[in-house]
Amino acid sequence: MRQQLIIDVENTRTLLLDTLSTFAAAEIDKQPFEGSWSPGQVAEHIAKASDCAIVYGNVAPTERPADAQVQAIRDVFLDFTQKFSSPEMILPTQTSHEKEALLNDIRRLWDKLKLAAETVDLEDTCLDFVVYGFEPFTRLEWIQFINIHAQRHVHQLQNIKTRLIKAG
Repeated sequence: MRQQLIIDVENTRTLLLDTLSTFAAAEIDKQPFEGSWSPGQVAEHIAKASDCAIVYGNVAPTERPADAQVQAIRDVFLDFTQKFSSPEMILPTQTSHEKEALLNDIRRLWDKLKLAAETVDLEDTCLDFVVYGFEPFTRLEWIQFINIHAQRHVHQLQNIKTRLIKAG
């Protein structure tokens, strides 16, 4: 379980950084269409949502499998036909973004996420925040949630890249 989690985190980190790297600095703040986030805003949102501090917060013993909600998280967040509203605390700003700073933030956050995947007791339940529609997540589920949420937005970044290329 732990080894697969570490592999998942490493794979998403690579995909996220590679995808974000495909954007030219001049494209980082371009909106592909009205009402869309720019690549920089998507990356900022991912960074805000990727802080794994919650896994180091208040916890309690878990009386169910530690990964019981992982498939439900995948089913919800990797269903690209669904649109979601972001909680205000992780909404991106309207300011300009620097590509290298975003890449460095994501590298730093994913290093912390990998360290958590390698070291924390994955079976404890985190008590400090509950994602709407779910029971409180275990540490394993939180790490996977952060990972899967990022995968959703990698898909979004890939779509933005395609739109920007077509708009040429």
